[in-house]
Amino acid sequence: MAGGSLLLLLDDISLIMDDVATMTKVAAKKTVGVLGDDLALNAEQVSGVKPSRELPVVWAVAKGSFVNKLILVPAALLISFFAPWLITPLLMVGGLFLSYEGAEKVVHKFWPRLLPDDEEHQARVAANADESVDLVAMEKQKVKGAIRTDFILSAEIVVISLGTMTAASLVDKSLALSVIAIAVTIGIYGLVGFIVKIDDIGLHMMQKPGASNTTQKIGQFLLSAAPKLMKVLTIVGTLAMFLVGGGIIVHGVNSLEHAVEDLADLTGVFEGLSANLLNGVIGFAIGLVVLLIVTLIKKARSGSAAH
Repeated sequence: MAGGSLLLLLDDISLIMDDVATMTKVAAKKTVGVLGDDLALNAEQVSGVKPSRELPVVWAVAKGSFVNKLILVPAALLISFFAPWLITPLLMVGGLFLSYEGAEKVVHKFWPRLLPDDEEHQARVAANADESVDLVAMEKQKVKGAIRTDFILSAEIVVISLGTMTAASLVDKSLALSVIAIAVTIGIYGLVGFIVKIDDIGLHMMQKPGASNTTQKIGQFLLSAAPKLMKVLTIVGTLAMFLVGGGIIVHGVNSLEHAVEDLADLTGVFEGLSANLLNGVIGFAIGLVVLLIVTLIKKARSGSAAH
């Protein structure tokens, strides 16, 4: 009898683990755009730090990310249990934020004078180049900023993941979200740590005593590829903001979702690609609108403060 009960328990556990694995895979597919954005943003956040401090900064941000998810996962589970209707509005808010942040990046790159905080940004750039600036304080500021950004993106990942588990039990949701939170944090910050040290790895391979020609060539390639990789990640991360943010907004508005599907149908075999592109265009357009509203509010506040 006891043996039969144990077998039943093991069978239940194996079924739960199977469900968790399936939900984790589905959630991972849904959050891949945000993960790319998260990776690009965090790699960018720690750039400009002294080489000897790069890994400690990445580790500090990673610890902050674990704390963020320790707060977010239980909060998300409580929302799904007591107020599941909140999931879609929260996703929409996250989509608006991602679209806004992407639009801000694009405008800051090509038309920086249009943003009211451009002078502040230039002052930070000048401070980074000034050796007399307190580097410890600057490093702490970078870490705080990166953790703040991580909190927003982590919230988006958790909510998107939760949106794929609406029919699951609370136990399954808890396990799946915990697996995703741990895997995402280790994966993202492990990659960020590797990316920021690629140039050092390449230099070490080139300068290693007795290194073969092949090793030196690989080292040279890594050294030259590091800054290009950072640029690619920045571009990919920005595009991901529009694709993910626009996709969330489109899925949250039924009429808009149907319109996108109808337009995508016209392209035939490229239906999936067309839908994603349309999501990206909508994300960019909405991001510009939100950016305009935020910019006008900031200008109004600065004008009233001056008086």
